[in-house]
Amino acid sequence: MSDATPEEVMPPVEGPPGWTEGRQEFFRAFHRERRPGLDGPLRTVMFAIETDTGVIGMIRMTLDDDGTAETGMWLARSARGRGLGTEALRTLLDEARAAGARTVRADTTPGNKAALAVLGRTGAALVPDGDKVYARLELDS
Repeated sequence: MSDATPEEVMPPVEGPPGWTEGRQEFFRAFHRERRPGLDGPLRTVMFAIETDTGVIGMIRMTLDDDGTAETGMWLARSARGRGLGTEALRTLLDEARAAGARTVRADTTPGNKAALAVLGRTGAALVPDGDKVYARLELDS
């Protein structure tokens, strides 16, 4: 959490800006609730993105009943621009295939150039729609 802002790594939480006690607890609870993985009630698995210096981000996958996986990720500011997001997403696509997913989807905003670049490098079809961009990756078997 020390190298990213709350807005970069989690949904909005009411209160003053920064990593308040409430935001820190929400962040921890978000991860704890998903600990059971794909077999748990939220059908979500979380992967730490690591380098030799430690954890520098997270990538998540939620599996729907229709064979679609939804993903999202964040990287610490100091880890950005080094291809780690693309590498993490490619690894997640392999995990999605192994879990039986046929499609992976994600959404971001038009201003999130880094996310759009990662999605584009991995072959996602990008569909802008107002203040959102929807990405879809069809997986081969």
